[in-house]
Amino acid sequence: MDVRSELHKAQLFNHLELLANQIVEGFISGIHKSPFHGFSAEFAEHKIYNSGESTKHIDWKLYAKTDRLYTKRYEDETNLRCHMILDNSVSMYYPEVKQLTLDNLNKIGFGVLSIAALMQLLKKQRDAVGLSIYSDTYDFYASEKNSERHFQMLYSKLNEVAATKRDSQSTKTYTFLHQIAEKIHRRSMIFLFTDMFQTETEEEKLFEALRHLKYNKHAVALFHLMDHEHEINFDFRNAPKRFVDVETGQQIDLYAETIQKAYSEKVLQYQQELKLKCAQYKIKYVEVDVRGDFSQVLNSFMIERQKFV
Repeated sequence: MDVRSELHKAQLFNHLELLANQIVEGFISGIHKSPFHGFSAEFAEHKIYNSGESTKHIDWKLYAKTDRLYTKRYEDETNLRCHMILDNSVSMYYPEVKQLTLDNLNKIGFGVLSIAALMQLLKKQRDAVGLSIYSDTYDFYASEKNSERHFQMLYSKLNEVAATKRDSQSTKTYTFLHQIAEKIHRRSMIFLFTDMFQTETEEEKLFEALRHLKYNKHAVALFHLMDHEHEINFDFRNAPKRFVDVETGQQIDLYAETIQKAYSEKVLQYQQELKLKCAQYKIKYVEVDVRGDFSQVLNSFMIERQKFV
């Protein structure tokens, strides 16, 4: 049996970590590995003492209880800190997919798997990872840590997101980006996965929220997730269709061909404005087609990481 082939067909939220590991195979050779050995006053967890290590940080009280040697690991014992932000609004569940697999993803599935793959790379580097998820509310927040327990907790949360379909709700992305920016105090890399759907009247507020993410000298990358075939090219069979706004429920009946050109121009204009704003704020903008592969995400991460460290 071809394990890789079977994984491609496997349900995403049942095999997330395995799929993520498969994606990053072949990407990690050449990544610079240089663990930072500094220690801060912020104690994070214990690790087993290995022969030859400094005895300076052995927890002797724990040794008295367990008869085993452990050292204290601290939050700064890491190369960098990275915070992932996932837009979990209802528009991210487009296109409608009955069963998410590696070969059949919508925007939320692509975002979840991208974050899981990046976590695999960060885990290998002993980097600290945090996660924020928002929809019509600020659903989830976890600060940056690098323990195995922490990573498993994040995978569990991502599994939960991939397995749960949201109800129609409008989302004011800028509100939560401001809140997230206020929570990340120590210099970090911030990766935002979103389709950036907002009404025109709220665009300026959204751009201001993106600028807020740069606060405290953070490095920010925006992964703009879109289904290019339908959401950019508006490529639908030219027959009468009913289009439904997934966030407001509003409906319109029309022939796709009659508005295809005007629609595509409008979307590309918005994308260009977004690119210009990101360039102005020194935010890395990455356009991502969810029907494509993960190379754009992983390559962008490695380039930004090298710049950051």
